[in-house]
Amino acid sequence: MTTAIIANLEKMLGGPRDGALLRYSLGNEWLKAGNPAQAADCFRAAIERDAKYSAAWKLLGRALAENGEIEAALAAFAQGINVAEARGDVQAAKEMSVFSRRLRKKLGEGGS
Repeated sequence: MTTAIIANLEKMLGGPRDGALLRYSLGNEWLKAGNPAQAADCFRAAIERDAKYSAAWKLLGRALAENGEIEAALAAFAQGINVAEARGDVQAAKEMSVFSRRLRKKLGEGGS
């Protein structure tokens, strides 16, 4: 099912509906499909279109972490927390803070 959704979303790229939400949705599907590198590219494209899209920052950090790019994930979460706090998106900021703490703990335990 996910591959069909990805195909449908990719058909819309470059069209009138191409924007941050489309790129975020496509990234989310790539993440579900187990391709965090492709997902990260989509989340970056979403952020290029709307730098204040805190949900895209959150999933960018997650995708980078799943791809083994821990330092980049921490940087994405840090930026995402700033964006979320500026927007008053308290829940997203809290979630990214938790994810950041877990990654830092994993680094401290020799993970990465």
